[in-house]
This record gives sequence, C-alpha cells and structure tokens, in this order.
Amino acid sequence: MKKKIIGLVCTAVLAGVMLAGCSDKDKSQDAVEPSMEKVEDKVDTSAVILKDGTYTVDFDTDSSMFHVSEACDGKGILTVKDGEMLLHVSLASKNIVNLFPGLAEDAKKDGAEILEPTTDEVTYSDGITEEVYGFDIPVPVLEEEFDLALIGTKGTWYDHKVTVSNPQKTE
Repeated sequence: MKKKIIGLVCTAVLAGVMLAGCSDKDKSQDAVEPSMEKVEDKVDTSAVILKDGTYTVDFDTDSSMFHVSEACDGKGILTVKDGEMLLHVSLASKNIVNLFPGLAEDAKKDGAEILEPTTDEVTYSDGITEEVYGFDIPVPVLEEEFDLALIGTKGTWYDHKVTVSNPQKTE
C-alpha cells in the first residue's frame, strides 16, 4: 500500500513538474517573440539621411574630461546641408584648444586640417554665464562611434571616440 501511495505521489509530482515546465516554456517563448519583433522594427538611424535643417542631438564621448558644457545638457546643434552634417558643441571650458576629425597620429601630420575653436557664452541654470570654447565638427555618421582627436593646453594630442545621436528637428 505504501508503495502505491508513494508511486501516486511521485507520478503526481512528476506530472506537475512536466506541466509547469511546459507552461513556463510557452510563457518564455511568448516573452521572447515580442522582443524579437521589437528589435526587427527598430530603424537603423545610421543609414537614415536627414533632411536639410537644424537638429538638437546628443553628443557623447568616451571621457569625463571631454564633454559638452553642463549648461547645454549634453546636447549640440547639428546642421544638415546637402547631405553634409556639421555639429556645433560648446565644451565645458577653454582647456581643449583644437580638435581633429580622426586620430591623434594624423592630427600631427603636416597639412592636417585642425578644427579651431569659437568662443561661446553659456548660461547655467542659476543664471551665471561663462565663456567656453565651442567647435564645429564634421559628423560622418549618426548613432555610431567615430574618431575625434583633441589637443589641450599642455600640447598633447589624445584619441577619443564620440557619438552623435538622437536628432530632434528644431523649429
């Protein structure tokens, strides 16, 4: 009698585990399928060509020392004309004196086209204004990293990776 009861209990437990396993599997498939559809629906914005105009964009770098002024909330102004993209960013200070679209090694070569700064005035949320350097940077692609070298007040070129993303048309 004990063997029959143990056998029935084991069978019931095994059946429950099997049914629960099937049920979880179905649920996990349901969870995976919608997320796969969402990935397929995403638009590859690097392949999108923006219409001529002006856009606010996010400007991200690989360095905490090289970034947009906090008064600009991490944003720059992207101007698109005839398919060419030019980004203006106001940096955090006047410590970065030149930029180069490419690698530091190439920036050191004779004839390299170094980007010169503009003097921008930024206004912080507390109303204080400050002069900082700004730069007009050619943007080869959106949503993907590209090389941008910089030279600071100490005279040394450094390689950095930057990303321009999330274009929002300005009115």
